[in-house]
Amino acid sequence: MIPAQQALQRLIEGNRRFVKGAPSSSRHSDQARRAELVADQKPFAIILGCSDSRVPAELVFDQGLGDLFVIRVAGNVVAPSQVGSVEFAAEWFDTRLVVVLGHTCCGAVAATLDELTGRGAHVSRNLRSIVDRVRPAVEPLLETELANNPKLLAERAVRANIRASVGQLRHGSEVLEQLILDGKLLVVGAEYSLATGMVEFFDTAAP
Repeated sequence: MIPAQQALQRLIEGNRRFVKGAPSSSRHSDQARRAELVADQKPFAIILGCSDSRVPAELVFDQGLGDLFVIRVAGNVVAPSQVGSVEFAAEWFDTRLVVVLGHTCCGAVAATLDELTGRGAHVSRNLRSIVDRVRPAVEPLLETELANNPKLLAERAVRANIRASVGQLRHGSEVLEQLILDGKLLVVGAEYSLATGMVEFFDTAAP
């Protein structure tokens, strides 16, 4: 078991290597490591991230097989299946850190803003289920001066959506709430920059 703050530092250092273009070459294809993981796994962090093809968590954080328990869904939204997945990893593997990883220029957030401002095209029932989960986080922003600044609105909406997912994990599950209260779990938000490759962590203090 790796303490949450130590796990967080490990992710920060891995992202630095990724940004510098100097990844740990042995982490991704080590045959001995693959054999070791057949019987068991002990991921040191849980990542709830967006499905965007440009944000693969293992690469962004320069981690290898068995290091991360990754849950990916468009818009890094929180639904029962995602909560259950986080509960599973936290309880079964004693993983102490959860990171909600959003990213700049998120398509799910953009689709939600388009829907709210009347610019969006018709979306399917299934896609709407994602938009509807993003909506509560970003809709209040349209009542502010941000409504007159589309670029800044989009940026703030991404961050608001990440924070909403963090809040839902912190307060939407009795299992996770108890782990947090017992000091056995830390849930934080992070935003990946498509332009720079850097991950900015925030809300890293325990609630």
